[in-house]
Amino acid sequence: MASDAARVQLTLSVFLAGFACGQIFYGPLSDRYGRRPIMLGGLIVYCAGSIGCVFAQSIEVLIAARFVQALGACAGPVIGRAVVRDIWGASESARIIAYMGGAMAIAPLLGPTLGGFLTVLFGWQSNFAFLLLVAVVQLVAVLRLLGESNAHRDPRAIQPRQMFANFAQLLTDRRYLGYLLTFSFSYSALFAFISASSFVLIDRHGLTPQIFGMCFGLVVAGYLLGSLACGRLVRRFGSDYLLARGAWLGAIAGLSMAALEFSGVHSLAAILGPMFFCTVATGLVMPNAIARALAPYPAMAGSASALMGVIQMSTAALVGIAVGHSLTGGGQALAAAVAICTALAPLSYLLLLRKRHAP
Repeated sequence: MASDAARVQLTLSVFLAGFACGQIFYGPLSDRYGRRPIMLGGLIVYCAGSIGCVFAQSIEVLIAARFVQALGACAGPVIGRAVVRDIWGASESARIIAYMGGAMAIAPLLGPTLGGFLTVLFGWQSNFAFLLLVAVVQLVAVLRLLGESNAHRDPRAIQPRQMFANFAQLLTDRRYLGYLLTFSFSYSALFAFISASSFVLIDRHGLTPQIFGMCFGLVVAGYLLGSLACGRLVRRFGSDYLLARGAWLGAIAGLSMAALEFSGVHSLAAILGPMFFCTVATGLVMPNAIARALAPYPAMAGSASALMGVIQMSTAALVGIAVGHSLTGGGQALAAAVAICTALAPLSYLLLLRKRHAP
């Protein structure tokens, strides 16, 4: 199947759009019908989309199949966070979500290498066949191992008026909004790097794809380190303490990257060093922000998780688009985006959370 680069890139854009938009429905559905059946439904949709990708004979069919795949994929993070809130409650959720984040970091560490290996040996369709196999394994695991965790089902959760009322309640809650914005800005700094790293590292610094993969893995390893540190330290120091320290660490690292870039220091270390600490900070911020945001809402944890995911992905996508359209300025667009996003994370904490929850 031959196609131009722009339409191939569209498969990623469509996937991200589907992933962001689909989340808003899974949360209320899981609040109404329970986590397990909606998780199963999402996995079935994902399997259907993956089958479409494997057998796509045109780029148009592949784009459509990727959108279906995304609609199924977004069930995982939305319902997964809600399940953690259901089972572990407000106090232990941050620790479990941190370890989940660490496990999820393995995918971007190994994915590019494995994907390249499969493509060379079996063709590009083999990547989607592998994803289909993983989804089938997950489907069987959910069927056999995941019990229903929602003890507070709301029969009105999917009524449009109630859905809007729930989302309005969340967005007018100062605490929820503070955790949401701190989380979203911290993640957006990471997404800015994902969006621009290939241009800056390969085009400007002349890295080979193999070396680029190692550099990208180093940055992802920072997120893994931060997540594991959060899991070990949250019982000792508390969620708000780690969240605040993580937000400030990210701001210092992001502003350092911008200072180096705009002062004319264009070395590889000037990008990767600060970015490593930015992702360590993201690993500290995200699980604590998610756990604290969902803690007051056991009866609508699904909706709270869904809204968080939609705003997280939408904010990150806007940052990625802005960086993508500004890359003619070299690494300055990346450094500026990372600095702004990492500075907005502690600012959100100070304005919306500190007065009520000092670390």
